[in-house]
Amino acid sequence: MDTEQLIAKLSAEARPVDRLRSPLGRALLWFAIVTPYVALVVLIMSPRPDLASKLNDLRFTVEQGATLVTAVLAATAAFSLGIPGRSRWMALLPIPGLAVWLGSLAQGCWQAWVRTGADGLVLRPDLVCFPAIALVGAAPAVAMVAMMRRGAPFAPYLTVALGALAAAALGNFGLRLFHPQDASLMILVWQFGTVAIFSALGSLFG
Repeated sequence: MDTEQLIAKLSAEARPVDRLRSPLGRALLWFAIVTPYVALVVLIMSPRPDLASKLNDLRFTVEQGATLVTAVLAATAAFSLGIPGRSRWMALLPIPGLAVWLGSLAQGCWQAWVRTGADGLVLRPDLVCFPAIALVGAAPAVAMVAMMRRGAPFAPYLTVALGALAAAALGNFGLRLFHPQDASLMILVWQFGTVAIFSALGSLFG
């Protein structure tokens, strides 16, 4: 088959392709799809008894807000990297949310140190975090992979790592609504650490 025949064949059989939404639009769609699942898991696990009072706690709301921002920005970055020609600098998009999240936890650790000394920074096992974040983040991760497959990432490892970060951050958000663990060091090591582990594992399967 010569070039002209190939072009004619492709022209005759080509099907229209739907243009992808903007990365932010796809991230918000992803968030809207998986939010009911996260809410259902929180209801099944039973919301923490002090949730109403925690919602009036500025540091708690800042942490939760930063977690959501991280999830949405990481999803936006992952979808952006799935579009050929987009700059890899988009991978830095989740950094503001991560910075606020980490800053809030660091402030909590400092306050615990000032208030109670070394006793406030005692690290204890918290085996709930890893499976709980995996449970809450399962559907967001599946939805993320399904939506990313419509793109064509030229940096697949980085793209999947960002997608895993988005799902794990959303999983951590849900966990905080039913798991009454408020010690900042414990949250930093076990919860934020679990999010980092899931992101690293995701990058291995890019």
